[in-house]
Amino acid sequence: MATLRNARGGNNPDLLKVAKDCERLGAQGITVHPRPDERHIRYNDVYELRPLLTTEFNIEGYPSEEFVKLVCEVKPNQVTLSARQTRPINV
Repeated sequence: MATLRNARGGNNPDLLKVAKDCERLGAQGITVHPRPDERHIRYNDVYELRPLLTTEFNIEGYPSEEFVKLVCEVKPNQVTLSARQTRPINV
């Protein structure tokens, strides 16, 4: 949803509303994957989501200094570490 919102500009779809709707409709958790370039979810979105969520909150990403700072401040239920991809995968 965040990628679509960012491509459109503005706040459509509203990421916070979508996350709350997912929980209300039965999602057992929300996973976000913030990237340094913020082309998917923005770091600020993660801070805004935290107080709204009632289900498990998972933040996934490469453990850069900025990422570690984010998860230490936000304190999600779970953190999933991923390897840094150095080049695109061509299929």
